[in-house]
Amino acid sequence: MDLVTRRIRGALGIAGPLLFLEGVPRARLGEVVRIRDEPEANGRAAEERSGQVIALSRDRIAVQVLEETRGLAPARAEVTLTGQVARLGVSRGMLGRVLDGLGRPADGLPPPVPEARPAIHGAALNVTRREKPSDFIETGVSAIDGMNTLVRGQKLPVFSCAGLPASRLAAQIVCQARVRGGEPFAVVFAAMGSPFREYHAFLEAFRAAGVLDRTVVFLNRAEDPPIERLMTPRCALTCAEHLAFAHGLHVLVVLTDVTSYCEALREVALAREEVPGRRGYPGYMYTDLATIFERAGRVRGRPGSLTQLPVLTMPDDDLTHPIPDLTGYITEGQIVLSRDLDRRGVYPPIDVLPSLSRLMGLGAGPGKTRDDHRPVADQLYAFYARGRDVRRMAAIVGAANLGEEEKRLLAFADAFEDDLVGQGGTFRTIEDTLEAGWRLLSGFPPAALTRIPERLLRARPAQPAAAAPSGGAIA
Repeated sequence: MDLVTRRIRGALGIAGPLLFLEGVPRARLGEVVRIRDEPEANGRAAEERSGQVIALSRDRIAVQVLEETRGLAPARAEVTLTGQVARLGVSRGMLGRVLDGLGRPADGLPPPVPEARPAIHGAALNVTRREKPSDFIETGVSAIDGMNTLVRGQKLPVFSCAGLPASRLAAQIVCQARVRGGEPFAVVFAAMGSPFREYHAFLEAFRAAGVLDRTVVFLNRAEDPPIERLMTPRCALTCAEHLAFAHGLHVLVVLTDVTSYCEALREVALAREEVPGRRGYPGYMYTDLATIFERAGRVRGRPGSLTQLPVLTMPDDDLTHPIPDLTGYITEGQIVLSRDLDRRGVYPPIDVLPSLSRLMGLGAGPGKTRDDHRPVADQLYAFYARGRDVRRMAAIVGAANLGEEEKRLLAFADAFEDDLVGQGGTFRTIEDTLEAGWRLLSGFPPAALTRIPERLLRARPAQPAAAAPSGGAIA
C-alpha cells in the first residue's frame, strides 16, 4: 500500500455492490474512492469505477460501488482513497436541466457551472433555527388544497398502492404547483427506480406543461445500480437546499418512489450480512429515512423554504408495512390513494378520510387562503364520513330501506367523490375548490351546517341546491 496516495492493490472480495478491503488506515465514513480494474494480459482496457466507504472496523472497510460490479476481479482491483466525501456541484443554472441519479447531465448538455460544492449527506435543519411553516402551496388538486392543505416547509407523503396512478398524480403536482403572491418558486423532481416508459412520461408531461424551466429533474432508472438509488434523493435535496437557502426560492421536492429507495437499502444491508429487522429491512431504516425527510423546512431569517412531497407504494396495500409506518412517524401527515375510488374511475383517487395534513391549520384560513376554508373543509369531512357509514349500511339493508336523511348523506358521499375529489387532470384554484364545496353543501338546510359559523352562512349569497347524482336526492 502507498501511504502517500492511499492506494491499495487487491481486495478481499465482492458481495453484490460491495467491495471489501483490509489494512486501510485513516479511512472514514462517506469517503469517496476510485476503483480501477487492472488490465489483463490480453490488453483489455482498464475500467474505472467510483465508490464510497459505508462501513469500517479496526481491520476492514466496506465500499459501496456506484457502478455495476460485474466483471470486477477483486484480486486485480486497484482502490484509491481520495480523502473527500461525496459532493455535488450546485447552482441556479440547474433549473431546466435533466440529470441522472448522481447529478450528472442526462440531457446531452455540459454540466452546470457550480456555485458551490456541498456534501450530499446534509444534516437535518437545526431546530433552533427552524421557522414554523405558515404559508400555503397550491397544488391545483382539490382533495389536497381544500381538505389536506400543503404548507411551505412541510413534509407530506403520498401513500399509494401498486397499480394506482401515483406517478400521474406526482407529475400533475409538479406541473401545477405554485405559491401565491408571485414569490419565486421551483420544483426538484427525483425519480428512483423508474422504468423507461415512466421516466419518459414524466419528461414529456413537464415539457408539455411548460414547467421544465423552473424544474430540476433527477432520474434514476430501473436498470441503474441500486447503490445510485441511495444517492438520488440526497443529490436532489442538496440541489433544493441551495436553491431555497442560497437563492431564496420556495422549493417543492417530489420524491418517487420511496419504496424503491427502501428496497435498495435492504439489498445493500443484505450484502453487508447485517441482521435484518422487520420484513427483512435494516433496523436503521427509520434513522436513514429521517436523514432525508428532516431536510425540509424553513430557516429563520431566510426567505426560501423547502417542502417535501414523497410518494411511496405500500407493499400488499398494507398501511402498517414498515415503509409507510416509519414514514408516517417522521412526516406531518399523509395523502392516501384508494383502490376502490380508482376502480370507480375517480381521479385522483384520494381517500380523504385516512388522509391528514397535520399542519393544515397553519396554512389555511384568514390571510392564507380564505376565511371559510377550514369551516367548509370540516363540514365536508363530517358529512362525507357519515355518508360513508350510510353506504356500508346500505350494502346490508339496501338503499330503498334508508330514511330520507340517510339517502341525502349517501347522495352527498357519491357527489363528493365524483365532483370534488374526481376532478380529473384539470387545475383548480383554492377558490374553485371552496366554491365546489359550497355547492355540495347547498343541498342541506343551514341548520344542518353545524361546523360553519353563522356569520359565514349569512355572508353567502343564496344558491340553488346541488344537482342530485343518480341513486338519491340531495335536496
